[in-house]
Amino acid sequence: MTTTTYKSEKGLVKNLRKIRDELSAEIKNMSFEQERAYLDKLLAAESKADYRE
Repeated sequence: MTTTTYKSEKGLVKNLRKIRDELSAEIKNMSFEQERAYLDKLLAAESKADYRE
């Protein structure tokens, strides 16, 4: 049996829940197509930010 150790950030679950709640509030009244366009825009911006680093 092997043991794997993961480095974790303190409060990670709390931060992820906060992000989830913010996204839910932003897309609450959008149609599926609007949600999809919004999320695609966020992902595109995130991938551009990754290339700059």
